[in-house]
Amino acid sequence: MSDVSPPSGEPAEGLVGVPDAFQRLWTPHRMAYVDGHDKPGDASTGQCPFCRAPQREDADALVVHRGEHAYVVLNLYPYNPGHLLVCPYRHVADLTELTTAERDEVGALSATAMTVLRAVSAPHGFNLGMNQGEAAGAGIAAHLHQHVVPRWGGDANFFPIVAGTKALPQVLGETRDLLAAAWPGATC
Repeated sequence: MSDVSPPSGEPAEGLVGVPDAFQRLWTPHRMAYVDGHDKPGDASTGQCPFCRAPQREDADALVVHRGEHAYVVLNLYPYNPGHLLVCPYRHVADLTELTTAERDEVGALSATAMTVLRAVSAPHGFNLGMNQGEAAGAGIAAHLHQHVVPRWGGDANFFPIVAGTKALPQVLGETRDLLAAAWPGATC
């Protein structure tokens, strides 16, 4: 028998929904991500969010900057405030499938994203990377994207470690507006 008992004094063993020592922070909006919403297999389904985003208004799609071969967009499920994705317009899954011009622009936009994030948010460092394939952790493996994640000392506090939850102090639309306005050559 368990040592944990509900307020009534009855044993907790075998009961569903019995209070325990944990407080829970519910994040139901993440269920769409967990369930695989918008995770395409190929471009023919029209479901790829990285193919659809450039067809929408920048503020609506959270696009921060548009280049010739690639664009920069806020991550809908950010690890930290200002978590950006650099995506080629073309629907390709692997870095080796990019043309030289596409690869050069993804790199240049990633560097500019770091400069803009430093000016807007003063992060202490960055994580940059691409997860190539589902086995490597790619949430949307069918469309290549580079992560640019700003980091601050102490940003990995107890929330993500203990609760599996990240507290973000700014809504995505506000973050997008700040970054878009600070992008070199921005007219907004």
